[in-house]
Amino acid sequence: MASEEAEQITPADAAIVTTGTGKKGPEEHDLPENLKYDMDLCLRILRDVLGEYNPELLSTFDTVRNYAVEASAEHFGGMEDPNPGHDGLKAAVDVIDNMTLHDAQLLARAFATYFHLANLSEENYRVSVLHSRENKVSEDQAVDPINELTVAYHQLINEMGPAKAKELLDRLEFHPVFTAHPTEARRKAVEGKIRRISELLEAHKRLGGSDKKENLRRLYNEIDALFRTSPIALKKPTPVEEADTILDIFDNTLFHTIPAVYRRFDDWVLGDKAGLVPPVCPAFFHPGSWIGSDRDGNPNVTAKVSRQVARKFSDHVLAALEESTRTVGKNLTMEAETTPPSAALKSLWSHQKEMSERLTDKAALISTKELHRAVMPVIADRLHYTIERDADLMYHTCDDFIADLKTVQQSLADAGAKRSAYGPLQDLIWQAETFGFHMVEMEFRQHSVVHSRALADIREHGLHGERGELQPMTHEVLDTFRALGSIQKRNGLKAARRYIISFTKSAQNIKDVYELNRLAFAHPEDVPTIDVIPLFEQLEDLQNSVDVLEEMIKIPEVQARLKATGNKLEVMLGYSDSSKDAGPTSATLALHSAQERIAKWAESHNIDLTLFHGRGGAVGRGGGPANRAVLAQPVGSVKCRFKLTEQGEVIFARYGNPVLAIRHVESVAAATLLQSAPSVEKRNTDMTVKYADMANQLDEAAHERFLDLLHTPDFAQWFSTVTPLTEIGLLPIGSRPAKRGLGAKSLDDLRTIPWIFSWAQARINLAAWYGLGTACEKFGDLQTLREAYEEWPLFSTFIDNIEMSIAKTDERIAKMYLALGDREDLNDKVLSEMELTRKWVLDIVGDKWPLQHRHVLGQAIRIRSPYVDALSLTQVLALRSLRKKVDKEELSHSQQAGFIYLILCTVSGVAAGLQNTG
Repeated sequence: MASEEAEQITPADAAIVTTGTGKKGPEEHDLPENLKYDMDLCLRILRDVLGEYNPELLSTFDTVRNYAVEASAEHFGGMEDPNPGHDGLKAAVDVIDNMTLHDAQLLARAFATYFHLANLSEENYRVSVLHSRENKVSEDQAVDPINELTVAYHQLINEMGPAKAKELLDRLEFHPVFTAHPTEARRKAVEGKIRRISELLEAHKRLGGSDKKENLRRLYNEIDALFRTSPIALKKPTPVEEADTILDIFDNTLFHTIPAVYRRFDDWVLGDKAGLVPPVCPAFFHPGSWIGSDRDGNPNVTAKVSRQVARKFSDHVLAALEESTRTVGKNLTMEAETTPPSAALKSLWSHQKEMSERLTDKAALISTKELHRAVMPVIADRLHYTIERDADLMYHTCDDFIADLKTVQQSLADAGAKRSAYGPLQDLIWQAETFGFHMVEMEFRQHSVVHSRALADIREHGLHGERGELQPMTHEVLDTFRALGSIQKRNGLKAARRYIISFTKSAQNIKDVYELNRLAFAHPEDVPTIDVIPLFEQLEDLQNSVDVLEEMIKIPEVQARLKATGNKLEVMLGYSDSSKDAGPTSATLALHSAQERIAKWAESHNIDLTLFHGRGGAVGRGGGPANRAVLAQPVGSVKCRFKLTEQGEVIFARYGNPVLAIRHVESVAAATLLQSAPSVEKRNTDMTVKYADMANQLDEAAHERFLDLLHTPDFAQWFSTVTPLTEIGLLPIGSRPAKRGLGAKSLDDLRTIPWIFSWAQARINLAAWYGLGTACEKFGDLQTLREAYEEWPLFSTFIDNIEMSIAKTDERIAKMYLALGDREDLNDKVLSEMELTRKWVLDIVGDKWPLQHRHVLGQAIRIRSPYVDALSLTQVLALRSLRKKVDKEELSHSQQAGFIYLILCTVSGVAAGLQNTG
């Protein structure tokens, strides 16, 4: 997608377009008029709100903003300094440094508010652009160019023929797994306000007269409330409260958006027959969740919590299905004369009467004339009693519910009422097929060491503590399997069957889990069915993955599951720890190599493989546009199934807006289909072979450079000093601690998310690029690197993501953070590598400055930069003051808390400005 119009700038993947008064080079496009209108309106309202709160705050906001804009103009290549005799950055530093702590907190909140308004303005603009482009598509075109899924399917038909294309479509699965990783730096109270402002802003341009005045009053009200609301939550959420993230997305988008994705595909592929024949599009969207079930390093996730969260998910989706069933049923008013009920429908009604006269009495009168309508409220009532767990009236499986709906559908179709059969009733069937009675498929995860310790404890003290008390963690491990079993029994096999082992080192780790699963139950018939998924995340583990899998498939329980599932096997790859362990270049190449080797191994054993990608939102954790990532995967590693983790700001960015959620799902599903096209497979294979030697040389040099940095004496202590690592751990944005708690006291123990988050906050983004510059310098062949960038999807995606990360760095501000550490040797390593990487990346892509030829994204970051800079300066100056005063014991407890609060406000604001946390 080289065209600028198609360039995606999803908030989680990139920076977002905002406005400002910075000087723009001639190569840049002006902001589109309607986006500029929204941005100007938001800035005007915010300035009015700040002026009402305190005129001095408004004055300081404007002063710092103007100095930062001036400093940004000085900084970016190709821009003329409007005032060469004045140092804008130093002027901004002087203003901020002389503010009181209280005033600095308010300024940080003002800029954070600005970024929230900027993000939603850009989001509304993207929605309007999508609508505008859709409006220009003619209905008689072979494909809808805006709907990437139809484009991909059309290409498959052209390359492989209709039969093979349909076979691949029927295999299609997109499986996002929502996780509770603490990367969403925005509190829930703020999210609600942002959603309301977005709706008001979207409506503003369409209104006039009194309606417009009222709309404007409400905008002022919400923006004033947003500024006055602390960006920092009062406490960390519990795992049960974290589940609300999924409920919020489910209610606002997923439940109604996913059927719309299926429908949009059907409408285009079936043409005039759409809504008159059975659907073509399968229910390919299968959401999963780690929220309330991922206990790796999170002692707050207990067996009791897992049960509570599963019940919360199940009750919520059942209530939604019940309401939809009633709504659909009310409209099935077809008379028996015009639409005679089938024998199967009459049988269903008889079965309902036998089950409960009480439920059928209410519909008895209409049953004689409108039987299709009569059965639906009874079906809905049965869903209600499923929540109540009434054994006589409930549905015991979602398949039984879907079977009843399909009986109604088939009866309507047989009677000629095809539009009713394949209209809203089909949407309801799709909702049930997608979400089941569980909403999301819960996946349990725990560290391999925890399992081995639990088994050692049991062997020493006996399963029931006959030879001494078992450790509390051992009890918890056993209770976890019991919780999984009870969820599975209550909500079905799909609700909970996956068990992921972090830091899988050997097949013994898999055996351990199956043994613990057996030991947790007194009776063999109560042991739940589980699929154990090895997670390979460190470099050595990725390299040894095939050997572990070879031993894994010899385990009797694994062999039994392979036989039961048609040889299906799932393997997870960790992008986060591999990147922190080996550096971004080596991790990217090692992951690609591991996928290639695992895919070939699976093919040799006739195993139907699913690779699960543990990606984050930030580039240092495998982030970036998901569709491009899919298309760059090795042959045989996707096979029409793509599964990845979605977390933090990524969830809200990709699924928070219905229009953008549709586009995201269509885009990833399209890439997942297209990855099996012969042309795509050939390109990935040929280019991987062609550039293998280059990749090996880059890998070796980058890895050596990265380890040299990490192994510098006292690196871990220095890292925590030159970044807000300690303060990020205090953010109440997730129930997990920043460390795993298994006893390590170094970088090895640090979770990858604060590692990424901290470097991003310091405007260094080291985790995304460190080592690449040295590797390119040592390789030395620019022409080959440029050819690889043009020809090899993996390399071009990698380089583009790094260029985006470099665009968000700022060496002037980075130097201020590095100065906190008093280590010139480490400072030199970081800054020289940053400069070298920037030079080589720009040479490879042919840009004079980062993102020069990606107009939309480049402009987004350049225009946003001054406002991020103002917050970064506030943060680094606060860190400097705090640490200096703490060392000298000059601060009272309340003063120290004030500094921490200021820093946390800036962390939240910078995260909103950069649109990447972890």
